[in-house]
Amino acid sequence: MSVTVVGSLNEDVVVTVDRLPGRGETVIGSGVAVLPGGKGANQAAAAGRLGTGVHMVGRVGDDPAAGRQLAALADCRVNVGRVHRTPGAPTGTATIPVEADGGENLIVVVPGANAELTPADVDVESVHRAGVLLLQLETPLATVRAAAEATRGTVVLNPAPPQQLPAELLARVDVLVPNEPELRRLAGAPDGDLTLLDLAGLARGLAATDVVVTLGARGALVVPGTGPALLQAPPPVRPVDTTGAGDCFCGALSSALDRDEALADAVRYAVTAAALSTTGAGARGALPDDDAVRALLPRTPAATDVG
Repeated sequence: MSVTVVGSLNEDVVVTVDRLPGRGETVIGSGVAVLPGGKGANQAAAAGRLGTGVHMVGRVGDDPAAGRQLAALADCRVNVGRVHRTPGAPTGTATIPVEADGGENLIVVVPGANAELTPADVDVESVHRAGVLLLQLETPLATVRAAAEATRGTVVLNPAPPQQLPAELLARVDVLVPNEPELRRLAGAPDGDLTLLDLAGLARGLAATDVVVTLGARGALVVPGTGPALLQAPPPVRPVDTTGAGDCFCGALSSALDRDEALADAVRYAVTAAALSTTGAGARGALPDDDAVRALLPRTPAATDVG
């Protein structure tokens, strides 16, 4: 089997700050780094570090950044044969201020060549024959939908950045993986405190499929199509930078599902991988391999029933 990721490739400009700026505020950074990124590429890199047979489908520009992004993915054992160079378009970019203490971040993305990914680009064997097809929303929605319709494998959708999802796309999704803000926006929920049971109710109202809600330092909420919701807490780690932790989670979840692990077991594996990914700088600075994840799994708590 294999994992195929259809999605974005970006070059990240990561700026270290003491604290994130508020609206209209200027803060002084203490460091800057140019790193490989993009939700799709980050997720593919995570899956590539954890297993074999990972394919990336996407677009880069016809510029020096393109070569850097392709080389970085190849270093993570990802097949980039279906990543196309796009004349006249720049490779996508993201600017990411990151707090020095705790690793909280903000992300501003300029799509560039990612916006040129077409339905014809995803009508390829690596999509058709994927064991798991992993999608996000940093490429055109029509292309995301075409990929979901073209595959015979399990479809995992990370609805980020959030936007209204057509019923036809949701019908093709087997596992929906939003974070809490994305779930609130997709469900039209107002601001305010929500319990885990509230979040589970929003998830079930959004889709009849399995939903996994990532909760940052709290881990992940597993809301299966049938059965009780479960909270999967992460193992203890000391975070340095949370940039890309959600992407690592999605890549690890897809890798585990491709091995036919049950959803709850796959989420436990993914939470452990995501926790490890926060122990280094940048979206890919601490991506773990399978040995590292399995070594930490005994310290990952058992999931608990939230009712």
